[in-house]
Amino acid sequence: MATEKSKSEQSLSVESRLKSLYELQTILSKIDRIRQVRGELPLEVSDLEDNITGLKTRIQNHQADIQELLHKNATEEEKIRESQAKIAKYNEQLDNVKNSREYDLLSKEVEFQNLEIELCNKHLDENGRSIENKKHEIQATQDSMADLEHILSEKKAELNEIVTETKQDEERLLQQAKDIEPNIDERTLKAFKRIRKNARNGLGIVYVQRNACGGCFNRIPPQKQMEIKMHKKVIVCEYCGRIMIDPALAGIEEENSK
Repeated sequence: MATEKSKSEQSLSVESRLKSLYELQTILSKIDRIRQVRGELPLEVSDLEDNITGLKTRIQNHQADIQELLHKNATEEEKIRESQAKIAKYNEQLDNVKNSREYDLLSKEVEFQNLEIELCNKHLDENGRSIENKKHEIQATQDSMADLEHILSEKKAELNEIVTETKQDEERLLQQAKDIEPNIDERTLKAFKRIRKNARNGLGIVYVQRNACGGCFNRIPPQKQMEIKMHKKVIVCEYCGRIMIDPALAGIEEENSK
């Protein structure tokens, strides 16, 4: 299997591989430009969706807090009813006290239960204010979410329109790129894809321009330029690591340079 692979790579001359590689780069650059037309829209749509999800979670949390506060209110109201029942009972007993000691004990119990009612009412007031605040926060969050959903709808429509307009071109170019790849040996293709991935402009192979690398524009020594024109081996720029070819092989008319 390895021998067959080696023979396959040997059957492809360096010149043909470089030419195919530059053709592949040209196609991939067109795909890059198509995707650039979409700009930041996919990211914007994703960010908006994440923000809306976050707002929905916030609303759910506020609603859960309100339910918990309502449950606490029900408990406080039950405590008030129990204290009122005790007060009524103690007041009834006060009418039938036999001595001052018993009167003082019952009076203190009534006073304590009144304090309990006062504390429960305080908790009810606090909980009521918290509930109102959370309702206002829910309304404000719902308003913000409605605005974001409107923006998201517009962004999605814009993105879908661009995708629809460019989808066929992108698919055609992707197929062309796939058809070219077998004309390049696996090792060179992997290196090209790695270089392209790390390059800011997506260029993995460039031609020599005015005695300099077409990627980083650093000057190339005359001896190395001669080696590039001979097409005997794959040569990379010692500064940026891009694969280099001469303009003629790239189908570019070389500019005269002094």
